[in-house]
Amino acid sequence: MRRRYVTLDVFTDKRFAGNPLAVVLQPEGLDTAAMQAIAREFNLSETVFVQPPADTAHRAKLRIFSPGRELPFAGHPTVGAAVLLARLDGGEAPRDFIVEEEIGLVRCRVRATGPDSGHATFDIPRLPAAAGSVPDIATIAAALSIPAAEIGFEDHKASRWSAGNPFTVVPVRGLDAIARCRPNMAHFEAAFGGGFAAPFVVTRETAEPGNSFHARMFAPGVGVAEDPATGSAAAAFAGHLAAHGGYRDGEHAVRIEQGYEMGRPSLMELSLKIAGGRLTGAAIGGSAIVVSEGSIEA
Repeated sequence: MRRRYVTLDVFTDKRFAGNPLAVVLQPEGLDTAAMQAIAREFNLSETVFVQPPADTAHRAKLRIFSPGRELPFAGHPTVGAAVLLARLDGGEAPRDFIVEEEIGLVRCRVRATGPDSGHATFDIPRLPAAAGSVPDIATIAAALSIPAAEIGFEDHKASRWSAGNPFTVVPVRGLDAIARCRPNMAHFEAAFGGGFAAPFVVTRETAEPGNSFHARMFAPGVGVAEDPATGSAAAAFAGHLAAHGGYRDGEHAVRIEQGYEMGRPSLMELSLKIAGGRLTGAAIGGSAIVVSEGSIEA
């Protein structure tokens, strides 16, 4: 049957930038294998399937697939789907609703910014937790094809965190170092693990003034050679920042740019709540804009 879909560019307010997302709006009758096949067909970082919620008080249930596997949670699919659902609901008033994801319930706040665009912020459904030790710096450097001396800055050292998906946060010294990162598959699994495990490479030096960090993310194990913007990595990064960033108690805004090396500039807005020296809450926000609408036979 023909199933309606919409594509959006996420973590941007301009078309043909940010992270592309496909949202399938009529997934009735599709099993997991069929959804995975459709995600491979779109071949974007993620494809979302919007289903009726288990609880009618919630807006929708979202199932999220990379080309290689289903994910329990992801940031740019949550932002993009939230903007699209608010658009489909009509009206220009801000919306506040809950979507169901495999990880749990995700509260979203959405406001329209144009007839085909909007801005969404969601509370991360699970606070990040340390996800094990990291290998030695030489192993990480070999996996990213850069010298070990370029890893680490200030009090930031490599660490592994997860807020639903595991990431190894790899701080590097500057834009030149991050631009030269190239996954070396002969060392990649030894450095970052198998499956989804992936590096989130960050530097304090930024391409745009006013931003806090510049980032890249590679996940070849699930079919994503490089991602233009990775909200679930930003969620994990919140744990790293709370532990190593020197933030005082209070609320902090962290602007993370990503995708520049791919020609897909993106901006993720991470907010942190620190109390008693510990992370007590975090949210991720960004813009999204509709690019195309159509139908797929499946």
